[in-house]
Amino acid sequence: MDLDRFKEITSGFGDKKVLVVGDLMLDTYLWGYADRISPEAPVPVVKVSKIEHNPGGAANVALNLASLGCQVSVIGLIGPDAEGKILTGLLDQKNIVCTNLVESENRPTTVKSRIIAHNQQVVRADREVNSDLSEASNEALTESVKSNLKDVDAVVLEDYNKGVLNSVSIRKLIEMANQAGKPIYVDPKKANFNSYKKIRLFKPNLFEFRNAYAENESLEAAGFKLKNELNAEILMITRGADGVSLFVGSDYHHIPTKARQVHDVSGAGDTVIATFTMSDLCGATPEESVTLSNFAAGRVCEEVGVVPITIEMLNEMLDHHNSV
Repeated sequence: MDLDRFKEITSGFGDKKVLVVGDLMLDTYLWGYADRISPEAPVPVVKVSKIEHNPGGAANVALNLASLGCQVSVIGLIGPDAEGKILTGLLDQKNIVCTNLVESENRPTTVKSRIIAHNQQVVRADREVNSDLSEASNEALTESVKSNLKDVDAVVLEDYNKGVLNSVSIRKLIEMANQAGKPIYVDPKKANFNSYKKIRLFKPNLFEFRNAYAENESLEAAGFKLKNELNAEILMITRGADGVSLFVGSDYHHIPTKARQVHDVSGAGDTVIATFTMSDLCGATPEESVTLSNFAAGRVCEEVGVVPITIEMLNEMLDHHNSV
């Protein structure tokens, strides 16, 4: 892709409005060092020197969209707890609209806490409830989305299998978005694969795809079968270091990865769907959208930790690959 085409596509990013719906998380990092073993158990004692909080899950997709210049709103579930307030505060700081979140008295905000000593993760502690939302919370979620649909250009459904996106809510959300004429971009988990029908994009990774669907068929044959069953316009299977398999209409493409050096793959999938969505909304072909998504994923994997993509980072990757 040349620079003129890149600028033509990305120049429209700031005019787009996207609604992200899905499993919100708070990623907490406790940084420190360990110089002794606990007398209580054979585990290291980590002296914490710094605590960081970042938006995670669907909130990280929203963060990537906002970092690309998009006007973003997000809808999901939080609990009546301090972590929920921290997460909404982080979203507010990034100008991500989160005024329509559903708060449940019966579920905590999902939190992933990582304790890191000498730049190495010692343990991760998760606080979450994975069961499907209650009928009341499902209703609150769909009503919140319904009231926001008229103001957005597209909907991203970000499924981390924490219960916000379930067989009931998925069906209602897709039906409402299709009736409103809004394209739907889906980052799925295997438990709900067959619920996502009549959508613009379906983006599983290879592990999820093979575990949920057609283990014994060729990737190409199984991909077209799934695409047709879901009535998806585009199927994109991300394959890590092996790049991306793209199914559009009756065409199949394999696009190699664009990574230069990989330090941390955390959050790369969120970067991919955010970049693809923006590119697709701004007139890029599916092949161009995947190319930019690959550039974006390759660039964020060069960073340590979860880092959202920016247009400047994308531009730097494009310059590098055009010059080699």
